[in-house]
Amino acid sequence: MVGNNKRELALRERAHQVIPGGMYGHLSTALLPEEFPQFIHRAQGARIWDYDGNEYIDYMCAWGPNLLGYNHPVVEAAADAQRKLGDTTTGPSEVMIELAELFVSMVSHSAWAMFCKNGTDATSMAMVVARAHTGKRVILAARGAYHGAAPWCVPELFKIGTLPEDRASIVYYEYNNAQSLVDAFKANEGQVAAVYATPFRHDSFRDQESPDLEYATTARKLCDETGALLVVDDVRAGFRLARDCSWSLIGIQPDLSCWGKCFANGHPISALLGSERIRAAAASIFVTGSFWFSSVPMAAAVATLKQIRDTDYLEKLKASAEALREGLRQQAVSHGFGLRQTGPAQIPQVLFEDDPDFRVGYAWVTACVQRGVYLHPWHNMYFSVAHDQSVITQTLAVTDEAFAAIARDRNAIPPASRLAPLMQLAAAHNYPGAVQPA
Repeated sequence: MVGNNKRELALRERAHQVIPGGMYGHLSTALLPEEFPQFIHRAQGARIWDYDGNEYIDYMCAWGPNLLGYNHPVVEAAADAQRKLGDTTTGPSEVMIELAELFVSMVSHSAWAMFCKNGTDATSMAMVVARAHTGKRVILAARGAYHGAAPWCVPELFKIGTLPEDRASIVYYEYNNAQSLVDAFKANEGQVAAVYATPFRHDSFRDQESPDLEYATTARKLCDETGALLVVDDVRAGFRLARDCSWSLIGIQPDLSCWGKCFANGHPISALLGSERIRAAAASIFVTGSFWFSSVPMAAAVATLKQIRDTDYLEKLKASAEALREGLRQQAVSHGFGLRQTGPAQIPQVLFEDDPDFRVGYAWVTACVQRGVYLHPWHNMYFSVAHDQSVITQTLAVTDEAFAAIARDRNAIPPASRLAPLMQLAAAHNYPGAVQPA
């Protein structure tokens, strides 16, 4: 069992004095059980350690960036070698060209690449490029989909400080609903610059959905007919589903694709890739950042992409992920729980049946984290190559104990009132079973 949290509590107190809210953004643990550590001391492979020395098998993988394992030796050696030469300098290194060449060679729809820092940078850049190319203004995005934290796309519950006009040209359609997309084009005839689509539906608080071929084909067809651009936001899923753009699996090529999180195995970099016919528009816009051209993350990205291209990393990811999914299924049945595991196994979403207020899920993940396995109760999780069979075996021993613990002691399930802030967030994300606690 995880031990004391004296240092953790002291760090939280210090943070509250100098950081608004003690922490902000998606790394805040404010809506998670109090047993979850806010601050992480170190990481290696598939594991993280808090400041009290507690060790956890980590299934968030830094919310996606850890693909090959924390502190992967090949990637870190490349980063260290470049750091000795220079990182953020007056001009970029040759490694920027090498990275663009390598990336473009691996993503079949692309002819060019531009680099930035975060997923929001890439999705926002795609919007500017689409408007420059088409001369149109309306962006179609799936309702509830997450494309970043800029004023145009920040989730509804967090839009305080933004203005209605920030979203004035963003029109929403229903993911996996071809007719909804047709209707959105008709309602904005002649004005659509781009359609944004995620590789699969990975909204928080709900089951994940693979893209329906009719929906994806319709998106491509409507863009071709109207001149709008199809943008696949692959920031979350890129290289965990395929060695190409994720929609290559269903035979649909976008015009632009957005990348981030894992292609430098934790080093800060993101990218926008595009087809040849969009090159002139991409060259015409002004987008930049003082740290967008830093060389160390680019060297790490080159090393990571070579691992993606040349090793069986993806097959290992899938095998481990399927082993955990099957193990959890069997355990849930044996302990009398209904479990919903949806989407790609290597980006798992684990929810409970008959749990509209997430109370059972919270109790289970709390029991897991108390025993050293870091799972999330309502957001998709991630696998890395370091989650090998030995890690899966250890994980399943813990999850089995956690199922048994909450089956044995229903008092471990928190009262509904404790999850009121969470349910407000779920309702804002259109979670279909959300109920407001009394």
